[in-house]
Amino acid sequence: MLNPLVSHIQALVFCAQAPVAIEEMQKCLSEALQVEVTVSDVLEAIEEIHQLFVSEAFAFQIYAIGGGYQFLTKPDYQETLALFLKQKSKRKLSASALETLAIVAYKQPVTRTQLEQIRGVSCDYALHKLLEKELVEIKGKADTIGRPVLYCTTQKFMEYFGINHLRDLPQLKDFALEENTIGEISEN
Repeated sequence: MLNPLVSHIQALVFCAQAPVAIEEMQKCLSEALQVEVTVSDVLEAIEEIHQLFVSEAFAFQIYAIGGGYQFLTKPDYQETLALFLKQKSKRKLSASALETLAIVAYKQPVTRTQLEQIRGVSCDYALHKLLEKELVEIKGKADTIGRPVLYCTTQKFMEYFGINHLRDLPQLKDFALEENTIGEISEN
């Protein structure tokens, strides 16, 4: 029979972004389950998790690392992951693309001319890359002279940045403004 703590510990370790210490697990589980969970109970459950994932059917394992426990990919898959991460890094956005995307997100619908007025430089390349990555789309044409193309963000933009609605974007009031001072003030 599977130890009931096994599933709870798997969930804790899986969702944590850093190694989870035994004491953290013990305190959390005691409070969540409203029973006294000892350190030895946690260690016993971790050993069961280790035995569970030792099979070749799993590409990851629980490891003791950095003063706690974390799920890590098994060494056999290092080459595959290295290739994946290399490919993923190629998909990162440049600073100019991020600037352009931020303007589109906050000012949409926006024309290329409006983007370039705000940025002060050409946005052709950045817009091309954003369209290619499907983070921006053409939403129509403006009702002005020349009928310029209007750009808006896409659903993929929302997923990429983990937001549900444009109103979830940070607002200027969310950022602490540092005082504009030059040099240091010396007291005499």
